[in-house]
Amino acid sequence: MASGEKILEVKDLRVRFRTLDGVIEAVKGINIHVEAGETVAVVGESGSGKSQTMMAAMNLLASNGEASGVVDYRGRNLLTLSKSELNKVRGRKISMIFQEPMTSLDPLYSIGSQLIEPIRHHRGLSVPEAHKEALRLLKLVQIPDPERRMKSYPHEMSGGQRQRVMIAMALANDPDILIADEPTTALDVTIQAQILMLLAELQRKLGMAIVFITHDLGIVRRFADRVYVMRSGEVVEEGEAEALFANPQHSYTQMLLAAEPTGSKSAPAPNAPVLLEGRNVEVTFRIGGGFLGGPPLMLRAVDHISVRLKENQTIGIVGESGSGKSTLGRALLRLLPSDGVIRFGEHDISSADRQAMRPLRRELQLVFQDPFGSLSPRMTIGQVVTEGLLVHEPDISAKERDQRAIAALKEVGLDPDT
Repeated sequence: MASGEKILEVKDLRVRFRTLDGVIEAVKGINIHVEAGETVAVVGESGSGKSQTMMAAMNLLASNGEASGVVDYRGRNLLTLSKSELNKVRGRKISMIFQEPMTSLDPLYSIGSQLIEPIRHHRGLSVPEAHKEALRLLKLVQIPDPERRMKSYPHEMSGGQRQRVMIAMALANDPDILIADEPTTALDVTIQAQILMLLAELQRKLGMAIVFITHDLGIVRRFADRVYVMRSGEVVEEGEAEALFANPQHSYTQMLLAAEPTGSKSAPAPNAPVLLEGRNVEVTFRIGGGFLGGPPLMLRAVDHISVRLKENQTIGIVGESGSGKSTLGRALLRLLPSDGVIRFGEHDISSADRQAMRPLRRELQLVFQDPFGSLSPRMTIGQVVTEGLLVHEPDISAKERDQRAIAALKEVGLDPDT
């Protein structure tokens, strides 16, 4: 519940990035504030500037970025603090959790050591004291068997458990403000609900303010007290959440609300052809060697599942982490070896090898969960988008490739020039 006391106030914030094509202004003189104990949502489509606003507030911009304006936290402008002064605020009074915990957690260190380090750094506790506090935090975020999990490594935990660890790390120093940048996007729906309810419960217990950076209007509608709507680096509308949803004023806000899924769907035609079919698909993984020379240990990740996808049809495969849904998808696209029958149109691809699948790949596409793990940091976006054309249509001209890439970027709402 908001107290009326402004603990964070952003005034005329501008964020610019130097690129090979010149300077890009990502945030254009915005003003926002956060009151003690309230939940604020900053919403907008990808590229609207919402994440860069908070990264600038935390002084975490990339090396080619610069911010101007005022980020006032309890009377101090965070943009002008020295590194040592900033470290007393960042991670201690203002904490942040990100979309993908695997990019934030160090794979080489145990969960316990990664929790203990910031506790000792910010609070000056001894190792035994910090260990005790780390256990308390894991219990607070409802990690089962916290003593054992202190010894675990990030890859040994589920996505939901890793995000709980990130929340524990963010709460280690009892912050005034927790900034949550798309904290549940990479999680299954059931785990999303658990994480959001956990954050709400922790807010009630600890009295901190929460800033959600999100494109999910469902989260905003359910949890936010106030909302800032951003587009192209500007705040186009702000207000109390209930009033904004009931009577949006700006055309962009109206468009966002109109774009919320309605739940209605159109059925495929009765005689629509089957495009992709799996019959009794089975995927088995070897998870270790046998004991004392015995048979290897095997895990059946997909157990005789059948699925059909018709032309113009959308199907949903849902389930919790580890249920096998992603494995099934990869098997249907022949990215994993499997048993059973898989057909694409008139082609039986059950046993198709890499060479046989190559001409079909342009018709069978997959969007992975984590773009950071899919996009090469060594390639420009133009190179990434045109790479498939180089493979499947090597004879077209460079000009045509570029034209198709530009058209594709526009189709998904991206400006090819920025």
